[in-house]
Amino acid sequence: MNLRLPAISAILVLIVMVVPLLAHHSVQAQFDLNKPITLTGKITKVEWINPHSYLLMEFSDDKGNVKRWAFEMAGPGALRKSGLSRADRGGLKAGDVVTVNGVLAKDGSDLGLLKDIKLPDGRVFTVWTNDPYAR
Repeated sequence: MNLRLPAISAILVLIVMVVPLLAHHSVQAQFDLNKPITLTGKITKVEWINPHSYLLMEFSDDKGNVKRWAFEMAGPGALRKSGLSRADRGGLKAGDVVTVNGVLAKDGSDLGLLKDIKLPDGRVFTVWTNDPYAR
C-alpha cells in the first residue's frame, strides 16, 4: 500500500507533463508549405498572445470586396527575437497598410502562417525559420 501512492503520483505527474506536448500542432498539419501567398492590406488588430500571436488584416480583392484575413505568427518571445516588440507593437498598428508573405491554411479558410511582413516605412521583419520543421 505504501508504494502504491508514490507510483500513482508519479504516473499523474507524467500525464500532466505530456498533455501540453500533445496539444501543440505541427506547421505542416495546418498549413500547406507549397501554397505561398502575398497580400497587401490594412491591419485591423494584432494579438500578442502565447503560444502564437495573430495579425488580423483586411484587403480588397479584384472585385472590390473586402476580405478579412488572419495570419498566425510566432509567440511574443520569438517575435521579439525577430525585432518586433510588444511595447510598441513592433510598429504594427491598426490602420497601417502592410505586405505579408506567408503560406495558406490547408482547410481553404482565410488563414495563413506569416513568413515575413513589410511595414509602411520599408522595414521587413522575418518571423519564419528557414526550416519549417523547426530543427
